[in-house]
Amino acid sequence: MTSSTLMKENPMIDTSDLIDIESLLSGEEVALRSSVRAFVDSAIRPNIALWYENGVFPLEIVPEMAKLGLLGMHLTGYGCPGRSSVEYGLAALELEAGDSGLRTFVSVQGSLAMSAIHKHGSEEQKNEWLPKMASGEAIGCFGLTEPSSGSDPSSMTTYARRDGDDWVITGTKRWIGLATVAQVAVIWAMTDDGVRGFVVPTDTAGFTATVIGPKLSMRASIQCEIDLDNVRLPASAMLPKARGLSGPFACLNEARYGIIWGVMGAARDSYLTALAYAGERMQFGKPLSGYQLTQSKLVDMALEINKGTLLALHLGRLKDAGTLQPHQISIGKLNNTREAIAICREARTVLGGNGITLDYSPLRHANNLESVRTYEGTDEVHALIIGNHITGIPAFR
Repeated sequence: MTSSTLMKENPMIDTSDLIDIESLLSGEEVALRSSVRAFVDSAIRPNIALWYENGVFPLEIVPEMAKLGLLGMHLTGYGCPGRSSVEYGLAALELEAGDSGLRTFVSVQGSLAMSAIHKHGSEEQKNEWLPKMASGEAIGCFGLTEPSSGSDPSSMTTYARRDGDDWVITGTKRWIGLATVAQVAVIWAMTDDGVRGFVVPTDTAGFTATVIGPKLSMRASIQCEIDLDNVRLPASAMLPKARGLSGPFACLNEARYGIIWGVMGAARDSYLTALAYAGERMQFGKPLSGYQLTQSKLVDMALEINKGTLLALHLGRLKDAGTLQPHQISIGKLNNTREAIAICREARTVLGGNGITLDYSPLRHANNLESVRTYEGTDEVHALIIGNHITGIPAFR
């Protein structure tokens, strides 16, 4: 019996909520969560194993995501849904219960590319791109990381120089989600005036995106390398309100916030899969769930899911109140990603040998989380952000 079959036999049952977190949600929040969960159950669960095995990102579900209001859902105006931070978090959790790659699409589109234009763009840029991106008509990507510049973006070598009224960008970006299917890229480059952002239509001469592969993680997702060979842009392509690294970092914090919720979805799905399997799998005359060691594993998983989800909800309420601080985002990203990957690995052990197949989700989730743990700030980077807050001493160099 596969994990998708087990989940279908237990629709909407969530025994991971041991402390009634649901009572802390509004009716509107519960309704949003239920609609996204239903979408995942119908459109993602039946297909994700094949997408993952074949290394395919299903572009055909983008219009469905747009109809649900998942693209730029926490942004307001310009055709964006204007939902709350908590609602966005709940959606991220449900999407990642399907697969990290599908939640990553929503994150790259909304929290990175759309957020950059929304936060830092001109009215012309916002009106040109945000309505099309919210409707799924246009896909965006976010070019910050480089082959030799990951955790230290200040060392980027991509450079934008003035040539008359134009800008000319040269350089390479790596690990850029969605670049080969995107219509617009937000590219960050060094200039004589420091780091600046640019809105780059991907059909601009000199812009080339190449898929990175093969991969052992995030296989139902697209990561690329971008080559920028004297890409010429008008002056109006620059994001006018972004100066220095605070521009991209503001967008990264939006993406990191979504991860805090999303990874708990991967953890919950792995836990529920292990729980259902343990109830069905007979060994030595009784189900696995009747053994003390199995129950101990399930309890430990559920405890961390409850704590992690409660942390995500608290941070979401702070974000909606406008008081969320960067070090608090790092606490959530570091803790929840670290605990989620441990839960997924432990869930796999309950499945025994069957757990290494794509019939069951925990090892797929664990493999994906290796990437999630790395992108938008490694464990080490977030530990240093928190350490700086605690001690007042920056230890990045």
